[in-house]
Amino acid sequence: MAQPRPRSFAPFSFLLLALLLAACGQKDGAAGGGAGGGGMPPAEVGVVTAQPRDVALVTELPGRLEASRTAQVRARAAGIVQERLFREGSDVKAGQPLFRIDPAPYQQQVASAQAALARAQANLGQAKALAERYKPLVEANAVSKQEYANAVAAQKAAEADVAANEAAVSTAKINLNYALVTSPISGRIGRALVTEGALVGQGEATPLALVQQINPLYVNVTQSSTDILNLRRAMASGQVKSSQGAAARVVLEDGSEYPQPAKLLFADLSVDPTSGQVTLRAEVPNPQGLLLPGMYVRVQVQQATASNAVLIPQQAVTRSQQGDTVMIVSQDGKVAPRPVKINSAQGNNWVITEGLQPGEQVMVDGFMKLRPGAPVKAVPWNGGKPAQPAAGAASAASAPRK
Repeated sequence: MAQPRPRSFAPFSFLLLALLLAACGQKDGAAGGGAGGGGMPPAEVGVVTAQPRDVALVTELPGRLEASRTAQVRARAAGIVQERLFREGSDVKAGQPLFRIDPAPYQQQVASAQAALARAQANLGQAKALAERYKPLVEANAVSKQEYANAVAAQKAAEADVAANEAAVSTAKINLNYALVTSPISGRIGRALVTEGALVGQGEATPLALVQQINPLYVNVTQSSTDILNLRRAMASGQVKSSQGAAARVVLEDGSEYPQPAKLLFADLSVDPTSGQVTLRAEVPNPQGLLLPGMYVRVQVQQATASNAVLIPQQAVTRSQQGDTVMIVSQDGKVAPRPVKINSAQGNNWVITEGLQPGEQVMVDGFMKLRPGAPVKAVPWNGGKPAQPAAGAASAASAPRK
C-alpha cells in the first residue's frame, strides 16, 4: 500500500509549481507596469547661455611681406671695379662705402679743372687791376671812355670765367666721389651683382647691389571689394563700429602666430579691375630679422566691433539656403528653432548679431537625443570634453563587491 502514494503526489507537485510560477509572473508584470507608467527621464543636452557684448570682428586676409625701404645701388661713374668693401648679406649703414671704382681718370679731371680755375683767377686779377687803374684816368680825360669800358668788360668776362671753372672743379670732384660707391640707406644688403674687374657705368647706371630695410616690414594684403562694401554699410547702419588704429596679427606659413603685433596703415583708394580686390597695408616690427621680404603670410585684421553680439560655437548653428537657425531650450525643457543672423566667424565660433536675447539657452550638443514632443534637461556645455564622474559615483564604482 506504500507504492500508490507517489503516484497521487506527483500531479500535486506539478500543480503547486505552476501556481508559484504564475504568481511570480504577476509580480513581475506589476513591477514592469509601474516602471512603464513612470516614463524615461529627460535627455540631457549641452547648452550655452547667450551673453551679448562687444565683439571684435576679425578678418583673416592673405598677404606678402615687403621691405619698408628698397634702394638699388648703381654705378654712376664709368670705370673698372677695383674692390668690394662689404660682406654680402650683412647690415650696412647709410653712407657706408660699398664699391671702389678706379678713381685715376677722375682725379686727373679734378687736377685739370683746378688748373683752369687758377688761370682764370689770374686773368681776373689782371683785368680787375686794369679797370681800377683806368677809372681815375678817364675822369681826368687821360684815357678815353671806350678804353675804360673795354677794361670793365674784360673784368666781368674774367669773373665769369672764374665762376665757370669753379663749377668745373665741383663737377670733377662730384665725379671723383662717385668712384667710391656708398649705400644710400641703412638696411641689409644682398649679394653683389658685379665682381672686381668688371667694367661698369658705360652708357647707363649699372646695378651693383640691392639694399633693403627689413625693420619694420610692410605686409600688403588684399580684400574683396564686396566685403569692404558690406562692412561700410554695416558701419553706416550702426550695426558695427569702426576700429581704426587697431592692431593686427600676422600668421606665418607654418600656422604659428608672429609675436609682434602689426599696425594697419591704410587701404588703397582703387579696386584692381582684374581681381576685384582692394589692397591694404600694415606695418610689422622685425627687430630679430625673422621675417623676410616676399614671405607669404595671413593677417588677422580687426576692422570693426559689433555691439551686443553673441559668440556661439559653430556646431550649434544649422546653415541652409533658407537661413541660419539655432535650437533654443526654454525653462520647461522645450526645444524650438530660432532664426539668427551671422556676421562673421571668430575661431570656432560664429558672431551672432540678431536673433538671440540675453540669458537664452542655445543647444550645442545632444541633437541625436531629441525625440518629438519630449522635453530635455539643459546642462552647461563643457566644450566637447568628456564628463568627469562625481566623487560618490567614482568611489562606489571602485568599491569591491561583496
